[in-house]
This record gives sequence, C-alpha cells and structure tokens, in this order.
Amino acid sequence: MLVGPALPASGLGIDGVIGPIEYVPVPTSALTPARRARIDDVLAANSFLADLGTLFTDAGFDLAIVGGPVRDAVLGRPGNDWDFATSARPDDIERIVGSWADAVWDVGREFGTIGLRRGDHHLEITTYRSDAYDTASRKPEVQFGDTLEGDLSRRDFAVNAMAIRLPSTDFVDLFGGLDDLDDQLLRTPVSPEQSFSDDPLRMMRAARFVAQLGFRAAPDVVVAMTEMAGRLEIVSAERIRDELNKLIIGEHPVDGLRLLVDTGLAAYMLPELPALMLERDEHHRHKDVYEHSLTVLEQAIALEGRLETQPDLVIRLAALLHDIGKPKTRRFADRGTVTFHHHDVVGAKLVRKRMRALRYSNDLIDQVATLVELHLRFHGYGSGEWTDSAVRRYVRDAGDQLERLHILTRADCTTRNQKKALRLQRTYDELEARIAVLAEAEELDSMRPDLDGGQIMAILGIEPGPEVGEAYRFLLELRMDRGPLSEADATEALKSFWAARD
Repeated sequence: MLVGPALPASGLGIDGVIGPIEYVPVPTSALTPARRARIDDVLAANSFLADLGTLFTDAGFDLAIVGGPVRDAVLGRPGNDWDFATSARPDDIERIVGSWADAVWDVGREFGTIGLRRGDHHLEITTYRSDAYDTASRKPEVQFGDTLEGDLSRRDFAVNAMAIRLPSTDFVDLFGGLDDLDDQLLRTPVSPEQSFSDDPLRMMRAARFVAQLGFRAAPDVVVAMTEMAGRLEIVSAERIRDELNKLIIGEHPVDGLRLLVDTGLAAYMLPELPALMLERDEHHRHKDVYEHSLTVLEQAIALEGRLETQPDLVIRLAALLHDIGKPKTRRFADRGTVTFHHHDVVGAKLVRKRMRALRYSNDLIDQVATLVELHLRFHGYGSGEWTDSAVRRYVRDAGDQLERLHILTRADCTTRNQKKALRLQRTYDELEARIAVLAEAEELDSMRPDLDGGQIMAILGIEPGPEVGEAYRFLLELRMDRGPLSEADATEALKSFWAARD
C-alpha cells in the first residue's frame, strides 16, 4: 500500500479563498489478492492503458488512472470511460497523445483537462490539481499541482480517491478507500465541510452514489450536507440536472432521493418532492403522498422490462413526479375526507415549470408532462364502460408514450387491499387487450383521418390554410368515433360537415 507525505495545513484563507488542504494518510486494508487480480484483469483487457502510461513516462511525466474507473476495477465492474491525472500540463498532454489518439478535443482546458478517443474508449486526462476556491463562486480558480497525493486529496470521496499508476500499475490508496468499499461507506478524503466548500455539487454526488452503489453516507457527511444545503444555490442548473439524472437511473434511486430530502438539499433543486410530505391528522386522513410516490417509482422500475431503454429516465421521472400537483389542489371535504381534484393537470404544469428550471430538453419535458397529465385517465374506464371511441382517444392522447403510460398506471396502484389491487390489475389487462385488438385492426399507433390534406382540398375546392386544418380535425374526430371509414363514406361525411358549417 502506497502512502504519501502530509501536505501543509491551511484552510479558509483571506477573502474566503480556500487554500492548500491538510491531510494525514490513514491506515488502510491491504489490497487483497482477489482485488489485485480484478485490477490486473481490467488492465490486461485494456492494453492501451499500459501504452498510454509508457508514452507519458517516456516524455518525463507521471500518469495515473483515478476516480471511478479505479473504484470500478476494484469492484470488478467493467467500464468504457477512463479518467487520468498527470503531472503534464494541457499543452504537454496534447503533444503526447496527438498522434496516438483517434481524436483529441478540449473538454476543459482552463481546468487542465484534455479529452480524447482511442477506439471505443473515451479518456479524460487532467493535470494534477491544487485548486483554490472562492466560497461565493460557482467556479474554482484552478491552480495546477505537482503530486498525485495532493490531487487525490481534492477528490470527492475516499472511494474515488484511489489511483493506479501507469505503466507500473502500482495501487495508491491514501484515504482508506478500500475500507470504505468494504463498509459501503461514503467519506470525504478531508473534512466534508472543506470538500463541500470546494464544490457544493459533491453533496448531490453523495446522494447519487448512494443511489448508484447502494452505499450509505457517513454521519459527518450527512451533517455537513444538512448544514450546507443552501450552498447548492450557487451551482448551475445544468450540473444539478445531470447529477439528478444519474441518481434517478441508479439501482437504488429511492435511497438517494431520501437522502436529498432528509438533508434539505431537495428543497433547493426539486422542492416539489419534500412538499409531498403533507401533514396528516386524525380528522383528515389520506395516503402519504411522499411515500406513495417513492413506492410508485419502485414499482415502475420493476416494470421497466416492458421498455426498450433500461433504465428509463422518462418513466422514472414521471413516476416520481406524477402527484406533485396534490399539495396545490388539496381540499378538505365533509366527514374528514380529502380531495385533490385536477391534480393531474396542475401537476403537469408544475412538471413543465420545474424541468424548464433544471434546463431539461423540450422533448423530455413534453414526455414527462404528458404522462403526469394522463396518469388518472384510466380511472374513468370503470369496469370496462369505455366505448371503442374512448379507447382510441386514450391511445391517441398517449401517442408515443402509450407503453410508459401502461407502466405508470399499473405502478400507481399502491393499495394494501389485495382484492382492489387485483381488480384494478385485471381491468387494466382488459384495457390493454382491447387496445391490442383495435391496434391490429386499425393501426392505432399511426392513427390518421381517412382522407389526407390533398384529398380534403380537392373535395372541398379550397386552398391551403386554416380551413384545411379544421376539416382535418373533424375527420380525425370522426375516425375516433366510428373507426376506419371507406373513402366514399369519409368524403360524404366531410361534405355534410362542410355544408352544415356554412
């Protein structure tokens, strides 16, 4: 086990600038033969790593694999993206890899990072860091360092502060990362207050690793996250969104979300989530909306096998947020009952507002909002009273989100009443069967009027314009009500509609 010298002590300097960090290497478990074998297997399967290390040492510089790839190698998890730290400066990095890489680009030259591609592998090589941070700024004032030990002390968590030197393959663990892997624990290499002052996004990253790895945050990390939650306000919406996405698609997203809510971080980036913790009393009882939403998320994940994309960010966001309209629509009725009328419509609007604030794409916003707005539609089906016309409208309104809507609707059943749950399941099975029959007969997934725009204009003798759209919408509604029509029947219906319009 390699151990480096302690760095000089410092802390918050003048004007709130954070300077060099004091760290003392901690005793750590030895690298077991099994773990050494895993690392060697990863290195052997990626021979380009040794070649890259040789390029840097021949040029007189150090190079080491750092961060997540090292953690994953120890755990025996394959990866395709690689992070490196080096004593070389950005210009030197570009010169060294220029003819070796298939492509080279600047991903953050001002932060010392050069990106490149070698075959199917994506690599980021960053000059050793010795950063100074202004506690009021979103961006660090980057200062390059000279040692791997100093660079590792700047990492977010000890499990990500391990390194493999290249080409020697020496393993470096100065902060007990191996022990934390054994304990499934997230600790910071230095004090969590220092680490989160360096980059407040690391607080969200703690929740993300809880969701991805199934680890737990150390008590002092949780305390610091709670006390410093307000620091998240200086982090850009895009960075917060990216961390939230990684959390949501993790293997244990509910655990990560609970940590965000319990520490108060959610109030600064997704306030609608803790708002679901509606107060309950003996007179006004209703389902715990917060716990219900987390359960729906878990049940939606269990149904993701129905989708082509797994994990699926859209269905997970929709499941988590489907009831966020309830706090604004809650009303107390007679005899201690509680209502949430139109929370589906209100929730869809809140989804759009929050996702826009987090800089999500318009397409993703539309998909999630559509699911939230439609998640109650099935309950009008009753015990099968819908006409074929109503089923067609259900399919049309869902559009390309129909399969996700199936999942969300099924996941939204969290009743403990087994008879009710089975009844709802059988009823939805019947609805899906009806959709399948109609889809086979009528091509519901590409539902269009029986006459196209050109035919409409020819039949009515009109030019392109709003009137064509009006006629088109009439024919589409007719298609919903009566199913497919022959061209002759559709033409007759169109002429009758147009005559009555005049």
